[in-house]
Amino acid sequence: MLTDRGFDLWADGYDKSVGVSDEEGSYPFAGYKQILNEIYNRILTDKCNSVLDIGFGTGTLTTKLYSQGCRIWGQDFSGKMIELAKARMPEAQFYQGDFSMGLVEELRHNRYDAVVATYSLHHLSDEQKTGLIESVLPLLREGGCLYIGDVAFETRAELERCRTLAGEEWDDDEIYFVADEWMRAFPQMKFEKFSFCAGLLSFVKD
Repeated sequence: MLTDRGFDLWADGYDKSVGVSDEEGSYPFAGYKQILNEIYNRILTDKCNSVLDIGFGTGTLTTKLYSQGCRIWGQDFSGKMIELAKARMPEAQFYQGDFSMGLVEELRHNRYDAVVATYSLHHLSDEQKTGLIESVLPLLREGGCLYIGDVAFETRAELERCRTLAGEEWDDDEIYFVADEWMRAFPQMKFEKFSFCAGLLSFVKD
């Protein structure tokens, strides 16, 4: 698993390496741009003003939302990623912290129209994912939505087929979402498939 130093070293080339995988339609980033575009469009359509991004990286998605007038908060593991994102969004509120341990205190006091986590939660165990999701849902305003875009599969069988297809490229340190298992734990959660290895999980707060 990558350490914070690993993320720092990857930061400068992160967007390029993701783009190559997405354009080739290969694991693990096939469908990446489509998912980010879908989240972007939904947030703007719903006129969300306040957005929390968990594991925002270089700010690929939130930079676009910021340019449309959204107020952005975020937490990331890497100081280098924060530095790059802050240069793009000087008025955003970013905090460094290991979100496998939860959100930093400053973020827990706010309420958000949307919370997003794109290609970040696969670094957490299922137990850590559950704890983070349960802690985030109360921070959503009424009608707000949690969006999780990531390497994800509808069933365990689909995950195993992708593992076989990926061969040596498969990352055993990453723990991916299996939608039908998560929807048993969170019945209101919805899953949409974007590629053979990517999907969008969403949860609207009543």
